[in-house]
Amino acid sequence: MSFRDVDPDLVGFATKAMRGGKWYDENAGALNVPIYMSNAYRFDDVEDGKNKCYDNQNGHCYSRISNPTWDLFEKTFAILEKGEQAMITASGVAAISTLCLTVLEQGDHAICDNTTYSATSYIFNTLLPKFGVETTILDFRDLAAVEKAVRPNTKMIYFETPCNPTLKVVDIAGVAAIGKKYDILTAIDSTFQTPYLTNPLTMGIDCVIHSATKYICGHGDAMGGVAVGKKKLINRLKEDGLKNLGGCASPANAYIMMRGLKTLGMRVQRHCDNAMKVAEFLEQHPKVETVYYPGLKSHPQHDLAASQMHGGFGGTMAFEVKGGIEGGITLMENLDVLTLAVSLGDTDTLIQHPASMTHWYVPKEDREAAGISDGLVRLAVGLEEPEDLINDLDKALAKIKD
Repeated sequence: MSFRDVDPDLVGFATKAMRGGKWYDENAGALNVPIYMSNAYRFDDVEDGKNKCYDNQNGHCYSRISNPTWDLFEKTFAILEKGEQAMITASGVAAISTLCLTVLEQGDHAICDNTTYSATSYIFNTLLPKFGVETTILDFRDLAAVEKAVRPNTKMIYFETPCNPTLKVVDIAGVAAIGKKYDILTAIDSTFQTPYLTNPLTMGIDCVIHSATKYICGHGDAMGGVAVGKKKLINRLKEDGLKNLGGCASPANAYIMMRGLKTLGMRVQRHCDNAMKVAEFLEQHPKVETVYYPGLKSHPQHDLAASQMHGGFGGTMAFEVKGGIEGGITLMENLDVLTLAVSLGDTDTLIQHPASMTHWYVPKEDREAAGISDGLVRLAVGLEEPEDLINDLDKALAKIKD
């Protein structure tokens, strides 16, 4: 097989997503890349095998290291994220752990924002200390505090924006500037933004992580992760990390992720448009106390979000209703159109309770310090008609006692 490139500087996002890493079948003329369900690959001779096993850039050796179906996804995603190279993994958490366990070693220090996905929090607070890596956890809204936390042995600065699940916004360029000043690797989980809304690498970030399970896949039927950055870094993550830690994606899931890229722009725009309408409805509802959505002017970092996110503010929000956790339970158990489930970025609208579901194993004091109260509800707006979502929420909110 071979790739027919399209100059990414000459075409728009949707064209890049469909043609940027276009696969061309020289034998059968198939329009879609096959799912290469092969663990190993035949070598022409011993020298060919030696070269491919030594460096996957020379060709495929074993599907824990590289796979032809991965190639198309990685090539296209790197173009969309405006990076040199990408690495697909089995999940978003596999991408994060591969990064951390490859780059950090005993005696190193990391700085991490205090509002992250629960598994990320576990990696930095519990897993890495077992290997002698210390992490300073603090609020990245205070960049002066982030810079003050830098030590001679600081090797990584890690954060999300918008943060999961509070939708806190962090200054991407500001964090990148600190990393450049002290020669520290900076990494961001950009799952909530997708490459359609933001390209952190262009702002100076070294590595961008996505849970491709979410908006990239888009249909809730496959898991995957991806890391993007310069070739030197990504090759190191593949050769030292992915190959030996084993968090590799299935070829079938890589195919599904590639299919998801083709409609990513259209879907994310719809997610954004729907979310804005739902957020505006919730903000004015008498049973809702607070709505956290960067697109609302009431969001304390709306201007920062507007400067970093282009075309919309994402499809995920959080809010608190009157009556605290009991009010939230009443709301979530009286919905018909919305689905009570974890995850986000699906075609369906999903609603969940972080404190008891996605973030239950984050210590309560850590949750509260990050703004994850027991009454917080996370809402991932899908692709349904926004009026139907609003009507369903209105009906359920009416059941909350005053």
